[in-house]
Amino acid sequence: MSIATLTIKECMMTRNIPGFSCFIWLVLATLPDSSRPVFAQTPSPLQEWQYSSGIVLEQLFEPVEPDWTYVAGLATEFKPLYDGSQPYRVVAGPVIDIRYRDVAFASVGEGLGLNLLRGTNYRAGIALDYDLGRRVSDDESHLHGLGDIHAAPVVKVFGSYVISKQFPLVLRLDARQFVGGAEGAVADVQAYLPLPGSSKTLVMFAGPSLTLADHRFMQTEFGVTRAQSLASGYPIFDAHGGANAAGLGFTANYFVAEHWILNVDAAFDHLLAAGNDSPITRRSLQRIVVLSAAYKF
Repeated sequence: MSIATLTIKECMMTRNIPGFSCFIWLVLATLPDSSRPVFAQTPSPLQEWQYSSGIVLEQLFEPVEPDWTYVAGLATEFKPLYDGSQPYRVVAGPVIDIRYRDVAFASVGEGLGLNLLRGTNYRAGIALDYDLGRRVSDDESHLHGLGDIHAAPVVKVFGSYVISKQFPLVLRLDARQFVGGAEGAVADVQAYLPLPGSSKTLVMFAGPSLTLADHRFMQTEFGVTRAQSLASGYPIFDAHGGANAAGLGFTANYFVAEHWILNVDAAFDHLLAAGNDSPITRRSLQRIVVLSAAYKF
């Protein structure tokens, strides 16, 4: 029986799973692999799970996959100039996502990585990503005297786990170590779920995120040292580690044709504790919207 002719009722009978999960299976079974176009991962309110939404679900509901998949396109992003900034900017860039089975990937969103552990309802691995840092010239009037935070590589470990076919909630953890630049370490605790209203041409996900960061990262991003205080006029501020931000993300993929994908990512987060209290922070509630169009080869 082909995927195209399989009905929800037949799915429930042949796969022994309830109607909602069968609907999710039918939706995911029609998706091209690597169908989540993403933009470059930089500090922003975009939730980390949005860079790879749905991939672990595909492994659970439709494990047969080609050896190689390729996605290429263009994206534009409306986001804050830096964490805690008042002004926003619009930037554009490429969408590139290359995957070898469920083993290796190269993506402007997820970086270069390997899935070291793989199963029907989980994946975990390591990746090399990057961070674009923060330049004083981004907002001279507010960042004067603080110095640049240089671009730097980021080493990331991650894991995703699906509760079950009956309840396809995805739990995700990741930890990122900055090698230079912002320095320090950041971790995310996240969850997301396919939304009712999804179909074979429109697939939607949403979920919350909590970001934690150590003292070194928080001090680089939000702290003010004695030297910086003298140069900038800001009071000395020691940014302690802990909860950094809490947010919510929404992702929608619309399949115009067999190979063409339109994507919308929207998210907001609220800076917490030291990120909210820092004299550098101008706006603690941050938003982002990413629009992209891509072609799956």
